[in-house]
Formats: sequence, structure tokens, C-alpha cells
Amino acid sequence: MSAIVRRPARWLAACALAALSLPLLAASTVALVHKPSIEVRSAPDFAAATVATLKKDASVEVAGQQGLWFKVQLADGAEGFVRVTDVRMAYAGKEGGDANVRALFTGRAGKGRVTETAGVRGLDESSLQAAAFDGEQLAGMESHRATAEDAEANAQAQGWVAIDVPWAQEKTTGQKGGASQKSKRAGFGIARGLLGLVGGGSSLGDGALNVAEKSMGKSEEEMSAEEAALAPEIAGRILGAAPLWDDAAAQQRVNIIGRWIASHTTRPELPWTFGVIDSPEINAFAAPGGYVLLTRGMYELLADDGEVAAVLGHEISHVVQRDHYYVIHKQEVTQAGTELVSSQVNVGGGIAGAFAKDYVTRFGAKVMLTGLDREAEFRADQAAGVYLARSGFNPLSLYAVLQKMTAFGNESASLAQLYKTHPPLDARLDRIDQGGVPGLDAYATRN
Repeated sequence: MSAIVRRPARWLAACALAALSLPLLAASTVALVHKPSIEVRSAPDFAAATVATLKKDASVEVAGQQGLWFKVQLADGAEGFVRVTDVRMAYAGKEGGDANVRALFTGRAGKGRVTETAGVRGLDESSLQAAAFDGEQLAGMESHRATAEDAEANAQAQGWVAIDVPWAQEKTTGQKGGASQKSKRAGFGIARGLLGLVGGGSSLGDGALNVAEKSMGKSEEEMSAEEAALAPEIAGRILGAAPLWDDAAAQQRVNIIGRWIASHTTRPELPWTFGVIDSPEINAFAAPGGYVLLTRGMYELLADDGEVAAVLGHEISHVVQRDHYYVIHKQEVTQAGTELVSSQVNVGGGIAGAFAKDYVTRFGAKVMLTGLDREAEFRADQAAGVYLARSGFNPLSLYAVLQKMTAFGNESASLAQLYKTHPPLDARLDRIDQGGVPGLDAYATRN
């Protein structure tokens, strides 16, 4: 699906002038053979004839992509196709890198210059903390939400056949019930009363109990309620920093694909909501509770529905695993300790909505740029592979996306924020190469 960016004529004229100083776009990008030996095929098909055999570290020029194959040009001028897992993109230099890769992998090579290059300023922590909540944009995002039934009907029309793929490490949300914090606080109230009777009701004693209250485990219902309250509050702040992209087809597409992928996780009941924001950087955000946003730069880089599903699957995993929610909870406990030290402890029971509003008032949406543990990111990549297979896609779609991102280079402004919060792309590719989910390795040899 092609995407059209709607811009005012004034902006287009300025870009036309700026383009005069840009370097010519490359027709290819360099990659190195990643395996001990690979066969270059005459067509993007394992049944096609072999036109060359290359050894590890041999250099090829990647001139395009067809599905899970790269079209390559060999040193002798011959052309052929290799699997996206056969080679590794060489990190590009800074000069012209962004424009070259955007042109090559968004279908615009030879069709004019691409102007969004290394001058891009992404959504950084300061912008996400300072952005105001945009209720109108949030309502627009939610208006594109797809139901599970809509997603299933679309999947049947597209021929995406769901299959069962067990995953031993899969996260479940736990059993319902159990003692809530409210009931636990009754015990803390008794403890405070006893401290008062024996003369121990000092601010230090009360403060210690309050910190314990914040750090104690919450019931499943309480955590789910807080996530549900945090989701629109954080998404609304992101949309306050960068509005939705004015492309209804793109918004509908990410919602229908995202809802289908989410249906194959352990948390299909969440109000899954997806959107594309109008920013040329390459990134994606997953707010606790099921709100996921891609940047336009990321969306335009994705070649097909499988690649859209791959990126969404990675972000969906962060929601399923409660990765950012636990970061927020840790911040909450840390804040309680700070208040204790300053003798200004003020920990209230509050409902989930009040908690969420208080949180975003203090921190905005900058938690979305908090670096998670490396293993959390590797796990999200692995989960994406499982979700893709369950949903009828090839898990190697994520590999293709990471390869194209690698081609931008490690000094790309378009990926600056992503590099700050994620492991190096080659490390992520290495981890996918290592496998770990029984059955997924078979997809490497499927057309």
C-alpha cells in the first residue's frame, strides 16, 4: 500500500529548493554475506536456478526487496536474489544515508529526491514530557479501532490462516482475585495506630509504612485498571507532541492488522488501539494497556502487511509483558522513597484514573523513551516472531525490517531515539539467528 503525505504548497516549494543541495540518491546499498556459504537465485524462489555461490563476508549491492528476498548485484555485474537472512546490511555512513535508504526501500528510487534526511529531530524525552494531552487527536485514534471480529474477517479475506504455536516463555497475566492493595492497607492502618499508642507515630515511621504500601504487590485487577487508565493518558500526550498522520487508509490498516496480531496473544481482551503519527523518524511506542503508535517514518519503510505486523507484534509484546507498566511502578516506588527522605511523604490510595493523571502530570509520556532491559527487547522480538507465525505471517518479516533499519547506519538522526532505548540492531539480528522457539526455524526456507 502506498502512502501519500499531504503537505502545503509552501512546504513543497521549500523542499524543492533544498533538494538542489542534496547528494544523488544511491540505487543500492552494501551488504555482506552472513552465512558460511549462500546461493544467489535467479528469482525470489527457492526453486529458482542458482546463478552464483558466495562465501561469508563477500560483498553484494542490495538493489531492492521482494518479500523476504533482497535483489542483489554481484561484483561481476550479474543480478540475483538472496534471502533476507543470507546477508547483513553494512552500517551506512552518515552522508546521504537516510535519503538513500528511504528511496531504495520505499519504492522511490529513481523517482526524485528524498528530502527527509539527517536533519530530522525526533520525539525526545523533553518533548514527550512537555507535550499537552490532545483529546481530539486521541478521539481520532480511537475512532479507527478495529474489533476482533473485524480483524478475523479481514484475515480470512487475506488468507491469513491462524495456527497454534506454543511458546514456553509466554507471559500470562496471572489469576484473578487475591488481596488488593485496599485490603492490605487496612493492615497498615492498624500498624500506624499501634505506632501512635507506643509513641512511634513519627513521620519517619509513617513514611516507612507508606513506602511499603507503594512497593507491595497489587492484585491483577488493580494492575489492569491502572494500565487501562494509563493507556489513553500517555497516548494523548504522544499525540500532543506529534499528531496522527492524515492518511485514513494507513490508520485503518494498522488497526486491522494490529488487532489480528493481538488476538493471538495472552491478552486479547485489551482495548487494542493503533495509530501512525506524523513524524519522519523511525520508531514505535507501546503505552501500557494496549495503545500502540508508529511513526510515519517507520510505516513508510514497511514493504508489506507482514512487516507492519512484525513491528506491531514487537510493541504488542511490551504491552503483554507489562514492560513499561513495571517501569512506571518502579518510578512510583522510587518517588515514595524520595518523599520519605525529604519528610514529605504523601502516598494516597487513589483510584486508577487519579493515579494515571497524576503520573502523566509529573512525567508526561517520556516513559516511552525509557530504555528497557536488553532481555525485554530480545523477548519482544521473539514474541513478535511467535505472534507472526500464529497469525499466518512469516516470522522473518521482523528480520527484514531490522535489516533495512541497519542500512540507515548507526549515526542516522532518524533512528537516534531508537538507538538510545534498544540494543544494537546487529545484536537483535544475532539473537533471532539463534532461534529459541521450536518450529520457527522452518520459516527460513519458506517462500
